[in-house]
Amino acid sequence: MNSELQEVGLLKGLAAGDRKIIEGIYKDHFNMIQSLIVNNNGSVDDARDIFQEAMVVLYEKVRTGSFELNCQLKTYLYSVSKRLWLKRLQQNNRLFTQEVDLEATIPVDEEIGQHEKRDAEFELMSQAIQRLGEPCKSLLEAYYLRKMNMQDIALQFGYTNSDNAKNQKYKCLMRLKKLFFSEYKNGNTHG
Repeated sequence: MNSELQEVGLLKGLAAGDRKIIEGIYKDHFNMIQSLIVNNNGSVDDARDIFQEAMVVLYEKVRTGSFELNCQLKTYLYSVSKRLWLKRLQQNNRLFTQEVDLEATIPVDEEIGQHEKRDAEFELMSQAIQRLGEPCKSLLEAYYLRKMNMQDIALQFGYTNSDNAKNQKYKCLMRLKKLFFSEYKNGNTHG
């Protein structure tokens, strides 16, 4: 019930053009829309455009005074963004010959759930990496984030050869896996 009241408050703030509330809605929901667009042939800029359009649609509906939100705000924004993006894809003819019906793929709530689950998993993974300690943390970052090869890693971390570095990377990965799954089992995800 509380969250419903909260969302009514957000809509009132939006109708009044309250900057703080508009920024809050953006902060809470943009990443989800960005995932949707980027995973469907779009760029981050496209995602920004679509999110702005969806916000304008919402703003104009709220301004009429007769708009009732029959679902969560994030579900509404997601659906509108999805429709807008589908329309734009069709206009740009980026759908080629196969008509992809974004509407028919997965129910919106289920889709949002998947995004949230992935976000929670990323969060846990980065917590696990933080707890991993050195040299594992730096070694895995060098390999996966900075894309260094084993030869360079061996030099930087003082291993006698790249095979030793590879073995260490493997041990670090096993430790990370253990940490990640122990966090995961303890129910630290939000869903």
